[in-house]
Amino acid sequence: MQKVNLLNDKIIQKNLASFEGGLSYSKDEGRKPWARYSSFDYCFNYFQGFKNKEELISKNNIQNSCLHLAFYLASWGMLRGSSFLLQKSIKFYEPLIEYISKKDDNFWRIDVHNYTENNNIEKLIDCAIKMKQILSEEGKNKVSDTLITKIMLGVFGNVPAFDSYFKTGSGLNTFNKHALNQITIFYKNENYTEIISREASKIKTFEYHNELKRERSYTSAKIIDMIFFIQGFEKNANLK
Repeated sequence: MQKVNLLNDKIIQKNLASFEGGLSYSKDEGRKPWARYSSFDYCFNYFQGFKNKEELISKNNIQNSCLHLAFYLASWGMLRGSSFLLQKSIKFYEPLIEYISKKDDNFWRIDVHNYTENNNIEKLIDCAIKMKQILSEEGKNKVSDTLITKIMLGVFGNVPAFDSYFKTGSGLNTFNKHALNQITIFYKNENYTEIISREASKIKTFEYHNELKRERSYTSAKIIDMIFFIQGFEKNANLK
């Protein structure tokens, strides 16, 4: 069974500083309101902003809901190459948005600190399975863990995105119960909890209409995503 890479606190701080200091690994303009990486902020703000989540599928909001999710996925590389999503319009996302809107309030509050409570890991895995079923259109489309976890991160903020850099950096190659338990071990290891919680509280999302009004914090799962994403990128860069 694969074990999570237990980075030391200096590496964790360095990776987080790399993110906050302008994404030195990236060719874009860094963490700015108009830069690519902030697509997460706007998607996350949109879905988190509805107190009554069923309003996501109302006549007035369903198109915006689909647009927010689709653009975030496009910006984060999920509509390139041979992706089946390239062949779909925003209307394709409606069943998925409907499923998201039905998740209860407790699910929306899941983060790494409470993975081991109330069968939350099982709930996260069940959500991923249901989303795959919806997007696969009865097996016609191949739906990856990367796609599903990017959706769950952008909407709920409750799991890291299992893309190639995260997998390389964390040592966890498959999104499953074991991986989520390993992420819990990482979060609770020595002083990591304090570092991750502090950064989650400190880093705020960009607000679309007023970039100076930044009230919503990142989740711990998002911080862990950033730590291992940068770790994986730098490891790949060193190999090259």
